[in-house]
Amino acid sequence: MNFERIQEKLNILADAAKYDVSCASSGSNRKNTNKGLGNASKMGICHSYTEDGRCISLLKILLTNYCIFDCAYCVTRKSNDVKRAAFKIQEVVDLTINFYRRNYIEGLFLSSGIFKNPDYTMERLIAVAKKLREEEGFNGYIHLKSIPGASDELMYEAGLYADRLSVNIEVPTVSGLRLLAPDKKHEDFTKPMLKVKNELVRYQNERKVLKSTPKYAPAGQSTQMIVGATNETDKDVMYSATFYYTQYDMKRVYYSGYVPVADDERLPSLGSQVPMLRENRLYQTDWLLRFYGFSVNELLNHEHPNLEMDIDPKLAWALRNLHYFPMDVNKVDKRLLARIPGLGMQSVSKIIKARQFRKLNWEHLKRIGVSLNRARYFIICDSKNWEKRDLDAERIKGLILQNSQGKFRKQYNQQLALFN
Repeated sequence: MNFERIQEKLNILADAAKYDVSCASSGSNRKNTNKGLGNASKMGICHSYTEDGRCISLLKILLTNYCIFDCAYCVTRKSNDVKRAAFKIQEVVDLTINFYRRNYIEGLFLSSGIFKNPDYTMERLIAVAKKLREEEGFNGYIHLKSIPGASDELMYEAGLYADRLSVNIEVPTVSGLRLLAPDKKHEDFTKPMLKVKNELVRYQNERKVLKSTPKYAPAGQSTQMIVGATNETDKDVMYSATFYYTQYDMKRVYYSGYVPVADDERLPSLGSQVPMLRENRLYQTDWLLRFYGFSVNELLNHEHPNLEMDIDPKLAWALRNLHYFPMDVNKVDKRLLARIPGLGMQSVSKIIKARQFRKLNWEHLKRIGVSLNRARYFIICDSKNWEKRDLDAERIKGLILQNSQGKFRKQYNQQLALFN
């Protein structure tokens, strides 16, 4: 094996894989010294989560950054002047096993540019997973990127070896895809998604009858959208995400702020990059839709097509709907408690359990972990005081932001004092 060439390939193809945010990069470079246990390496190592919630480290690479397509938003587009490389199937297998034996990783995250055609590329991705499973006896986590346009037969085979499959939808709207990736069709993305969904349903049904049914993608499927490459609103993004959650049973939709990679008149200028805060607000909205009982229309609509950057989406909704408040935390049900700013689902569960034994006051709520900086303007409890008084939405927003900044300064000063 030519180790220098493998190292060069790893540098190129791990760097190209960083634009896929289905896993977050660890960014760590901690060395194993004094015969300690484990290592952390910047190059190609990322973190992900298994079906049971464990955080694991993965080797995150592309099989190749050659691509037959010229998608405007992609760093590996065929017209982009970047250094190209491609791993052989056995090289990826050897890297994965060697990294695993050195305790660098617990699994593999493998994607690829599309070369020759989708099926040929998908076959090679599957070949890596198959060799790991059948020849190396590898039982670690494997996440394969499904190639848009790959056949149903290959999507079925991929699910037999991978723990999770994912097809990146790339651009949230069909019109945006048509503008930035005219060589691709929307159905190239949705067809593999539908196949995976149907196979997962079939597996679950057959498993009830025959316990020996081979597992199929036990961690489900996910997708990713690039945000900000076109002029879509946050409303467009979240309606699109909801569609994929409901129609294709996605485990997760990931949101990736567009990073300028080319000077193209169809794209934002090279100097403009989507703020990370916008990604954060989209993830917060995603959480509210999936776990807090909100609908997209409540958080984003014609009057409010984009999320506010200075406050989170639940607080923004509450300030627009003050007629629902104050809510009595000793009386309202779980669904309404979840809509109160400052209450997470853990706090909601604690409140429901605690109020079976007594009426809750401000001190009780503080001990439960309620963020009273926010919640006190929207609730009443076993106390005569109610913080809202005659305040309007703008005044409440100003007070919350002011208190949050004061809390941040206090924490900063406390941390600074430790070094004095």
